[in-house]
Amino acid sequence: MSTKRRRRHSPEQIVRKLRDADVMLTAGKDLAAVLQSLEVSESTLERWRLQYGGMKAEEAVRLKKLEDENARLKRLVADQALDIQMLKHIAEGNW
Repeated sequence: MSTKRRRRHSPEQIVRKLRDADVMLTAGKDLAAVLQSLEVSESTLERWRLQYGGMKAEEAVRLKKLEDENARLKRLVADQALDIQMLKHIAEGNW
């Protein structure tokens, strides 16, 4: 059983680790050594590359803020849809 705790990385940390990984790989280090020094798994590194590859730190922060705002707005719309449905049900007198 693993005793390591999962860590959340900020967008800046992810971009920095991606940049460090690229530098180490081009310097000739093997993938296992790079993953060990960054303390991430191969799947995590690939997922980060797909999501943040080629971004600057500021762009990654902006993307994260936009994703958070989008999630907040989706919850707001869902709550309003439930309120409308409830009010229609009450207005029909079916309660």
